[in-house]
Amino acid sequence: MKAGDKVPLRAQAPVMLTRTGFGGAPLGNLYRAVSEENAQAALRAAYDGGVRYFDTAPLYGLGLSEERFGRALAGFGEDVALSTKIGRWLEDCAPGEVTPASFVDVPERRYVFDYTYDGVMRSHEDSLKRLGVEAVDILLVHDVDVFTHGSPEESEAKMRELFDGGGYRALAELKDAGRIKAIGAGVNEWQVCERLLDEGAFDCFLLAGRYTLLEQEALDSFLPRCERDDIGIILGGPYNSGILATGAVEGAKYNYNAAPPDILERVRRIEEICTAHGVRLIEAALQFVLHHPAVRTVIPGAVSAEEVNANIVLLAREIPTGLWADLKSAGLLRADAPTAEN
Repeated sequence: MKAGDKVPLRAQAPVMLTRTGFGGAPLGNLYRAVSEENAQAALRAAYDGGVRYFDTAPLYGLGLSEERFGRALAGFGEDVALSTKIGRWLEDCAPGEVTPASFVDVPERRYVFDYTYDGVMRSHEDSLKRLGVEAVDILLVHDVDVFTHGSPEESEAKMRELFDGGGYRALAELKDAGRIKAIGAGVNEWQVCERLLDEGAFDCFLLAGRYTLLEQEALDSFLPRCERDDIGIILGGPYNSGILATGAVEGAKYNYNAAPPDILERVRRIEEICTAHGVRLIEAALQFVLHHPAVRTVIPGAVSAEEVNANIVLLAREIPTGLWADLKSAGLLRADAPTAEN
């Protein structure tokens, strides 16, 4: 498998993706500052390595990631697929009013949640300016989930804003007018994706961390539904925010927090079987997700050219099919999880 192998997002959406994409959150200075030089080197390494799908959002560094993408895109060819997100728009503010988040050394801006018609249109137009492009290919509803808003009630309120406040209508109008090619959502929960599908027509979902070597509950109903209806999955967070890359080391992160004891033990057991097959944990984690037919691309994060090139090599590594069989036999991987041998 090669990072630059092309796949369609879905039959009904004329967007071609590569099997590996570039996720833009780290270039918004997520948790730590990334120099402009390293950011641009990472983006160039991805493009030179065959990656042609790039994803970002206004949230990432309060516009910094989009601005960095824009500077890189000016030197790329026209064969790039680009996605960004709606649900927040940004405004300049005083230093003490900057939205608190996990991004550091960001512009003096704050975000406002807004899933209404006007909010979607404003966010979209602002993103085009920061990106320096006339259009993006995919526009995603961002963070309409419980993880972001704190409760099912608040998540539902944002959902109602999207559908009753005109946000979904704005997306449909942009697509019908040919200004975007596909609409979807970027969220942390597969359950909210199912809710969205119950109320609207979506081409794809960027699902972060909910289908990995550690988590396969999405196989219960969501991923089979996507496979049946030809809905493309862009898989973010294949390492569950760190632990499937680092292993069960001290301070390992799982879903943005310190990994609990049961997760540490499960990862140790997975890694033992990987080691027995001569496979690194990170290699297995990255390749596993792409075996599901609904998953079109995976977008691991990177903050340097070295990390980008390492991800490209990881995807090309040949993994013995016996690894997946042994993980299933040990009860560490669901028996119905698609893998190379089935």
